[in-house]
Amino acid sequence: MKIAFYGSSLLSSYWNGAATYYRGMLHDLSRRGHDITFYEPDAFGRQQHRDIEPPDWARVVVYPATEDALRGVMAEARQADVVVKASGVGVFDDALIEGVMDAARADALRIFWDVDAPATLAEITPQPDHPLRRTLPKLDFVLTYGGGPPVVAAYEGLGARRCVPVYNAVDPATHHPVPAEPRFRADLSFLGNRLPDREARVEEFFLRPAALLPERAFLIGGNGWESKAMSGNVRHLGHVYTREHNAFNTSPLAVLNIARDSMAQTGWSPATRVFEATGAGACLITDDWLGLDMFLKAGEEVLVARDGQDVAEHVATLTPERSRAIGEAARRRILQSHTYAQRGAEVDTLLRAALARKDAA
Repeated sequence: MKIAFYGSSLLSSYWNGAATYYRGMLHDLSRRGHDITFYEPDAFGRQQHRDIEPPDWARVVVYPATEDALRGVMAEARQADVVVKASGVGVFDDALIEGVMDAARADALRIFWDVDAPATLAEITPQPDHPLRRTLPKLDFVLTYGGGPPVVAAYEGLGARRCVPVYNAVDPATHHPVPAEPRFRADLSFLGNRLPDREARVEEFFLRPAALLPERAFLIGGNGWESKAMSGNVRHLGHVYTREHNAFNTSPLAVLNIARDSMAQTGWSPATRVFEATGAGACLITDDWLGLDMFLKAGEEVLVARDGQDVAEHVATLTPERSRAIGEAARRRILQSHTYAQRGAEVDTLLRAALARKDAA
């Protein structure tokens, strides 16, 4: 099948946490015979901070963030068997959802793929005339990278014919154990951009434990933290490229995951960082959220914290031996149950069944 995928960026993870997800999912779908074209705007400095060059498993079209260029790439949707508009492109999102779906052939599958369902639903629910709300009944289905039953119920309540969660996962070829690097050594590391609906949780789950444990070393990576007040035992790295994530995850005693406010409240929303870290064999400490046990077992494959005090206690009592045991157990679980090969098989089956139904009709 020819898939036209309109997303934020396949080539860059700069201010683009969905890059790992896109790469894992689309690379596996290409292995299953799908012909993929990914359309991404030249915006937000992403092309100047590429993690990868255009891969051999997808054609990447980088278009200027102008209305003229937008019309051209939207028209190309007519060539595809499957047309996908992802959330959070960041440029002309409203025009894209209606434009590419209107351009799609009558026999093509139309899909909205939401990589931040809580935020999207918060935006469109109070707006009956929102372009996405108007488009939902015309789509074959909505795919989401998290959210579980609450998100499925919300989307179908707004008019989606079908909503299917396709969760984050790991690609063992890209995220795996590597030797530790001195520049990434710490007792606790956190990687995430500074965002309004995450900052208070970072203060509680990362900065507060750092202040409680002044003798321990803390490391934070991601954009936007350079102006944030932090205790002297916290070191800030700035943007960490995808190629450096394995070493970032294998070098510290433990790695911290902090869900954004909306993700934590919704549940069933493991971030890409959960799978990147555990895929590398890191000992993961995470804030608590509903649905976590679907992915990792607390106390054996992950350490769970209700607040910053819990994080501090985990770090203070964690030995290298236990850290290694938890990381190894998590990696076994992730490789057994949560790889992009498994997710790709789910999506491939979904696409083929849906197209077969259209052909029969």
